[in-house]
Amino acid sequence: MAIGMFLVLLALDQLVKFLVMLTMTPGESVPVIKNVFHITYVLNPGAAFGMLPHQSWFFILAGAVMIAAFGYYYPRLKRQSAYFHYGCVALLAGAVGNLIDRIRSGLVVDFFDFRIWPVFNIADIAIVLGVASMIYAILYKEKETDE
Repeated sequence: MAIGMFLVLLALDQLVKFLVMLTMTPGESVPVIKNVFHITYVLNPGAAFGMLPHQSWFFILAGAVMIAAFGYYYPRLKRQSAYFHYGCVALLAGAVGNLIDRIRSGLVVDFFDFRIWPVFNIADIAIVLGVASMIYAILYKEKETDE
């Protein structure tokens, strides 16, 4: 199930990014709900909120380390609560989705634009929800399962 979730999140992220790149030009914005929600094609050279712009090498290295750490610790993660386990999977899927962009062009494709928040993508949503799920598991002391 975890592999399926990872693959669905990654495929959805990459498919939507591909469609945005195919049908829009950078900077173009299409209102879905005028002045509230737009699809805006942004090429982000940094991390969240544009931090550390043009440091692709750093983000590629961090992504590779995250993948390696996930692979190493995954047998232990499977014993954690579902919130923690699947939170880690979502975090990894988001990180890999953005890593693919960085390797391909050095920039991350963003497109969800709520006008009061920096533009973001599906990988970013997976990262945020993954971390939130992990925090929930830690705060509410979800215990390891005895499988």
